[in-house]
Amino acid sequence: MLKQMVMKYLDPKADLTFKKIFGNHPKRLISLLNALLPLSEEEQIHEIEYLPTELVPQLEGGKNTIVDVLCTDVRGRKFCVEMQMEWSDAFQQRVLFNASKLYVSQAKKGGKYSELQPVYSLNLINDIFAHDTPDFIHNYRIVHDKDSNKVIEGLHFTFIELPKFTPHSIADKRMMVLWLRFLTEINSNTKEIPADLLNDPEIGKAVEELEISGFSDAELRAYDKFWDSVSVERTLIDDSYQKGKEEGMNLRSLEIARKMLAKGIDEVSIMDMTGLTAEEIKLLKAEMGDFLNK
Repeated sequence: MLKQMVMKYLDPKADLTFKKIFGNHPKRLISLLNALLPLSEEEQIHEIEYLPTELVPQLEGGKNTIVDVLCTDVRGRKFCVEMQMEWSDAFQQRVLFNASKLYVSQAKKGGKYSELQPVYSLNLINDIFAHDTPDFIHNYRIVHDKDSNKVIEGLHFTFIELPKFTPHSIADKRMMVLWLRFLTEINSNTKEIPADLLNDPEIGKAVEELEISGFSDAELRAYDKFWDSVSVERTLIDDSYQKGKEEGMNLRSLEIARKMLAKGIDEVSIMDMTGLTAEEIKLLKAEMGDFLNK
């Protein structure tokens, strides 16, 4: 229990804490959605009703994915919020599947397609997936390939890479900055909360709910188990990536060695150029035997 005595706050990104903070607090969720979604002044959310999260279909194999919040507003628009600890292409496809299913679920027998309301999918990713750009907010919608002003309304996707976020990059969007600071700056090592976070009514209340004293022993065990599973999954992903990288490099070396052998280049030069061992080249020569003897 020493760990619990040292900690003052829990990390809001964990399954347990995220659901506690946003799963039953309409004003707080409205503040988050209005801050992070690309909504115009006329599109701002004013009132919501929570929906059962079972409406969002689940696919097998989704580890450490939090389908935390599902709600609708007075216009009938649907909003789905997910926290994802690790990025994967499968997650992106699952997000598309869930939002599409949610959109289709509005259809009623004899109803009009024009009555279908947009679905907004907000995805907070504690990982980096777009390595070719410093941008950390990625908004997607269905647009014409030559004129982005021509839009098919219905599905809206927002992906936010939390590790890339820096407050000065979007200084003009105050509430966006405050909510992203809340999600990225508070963790198990936090001792003091910045005053500007506490001064906002909804964020201040959310901070209070992160105080470790408000959690039972069973909840704290679940919290620790969540982060243990995240750590294991991250290790498996890293190992898989490294193995794939090494296998890819080895395949490339073998291909180069084949071409060099076919040209009659000596084995020492091939080993020097490809990094392959004498034994590997010997096996490769045996495999290419008929070709080399021609």
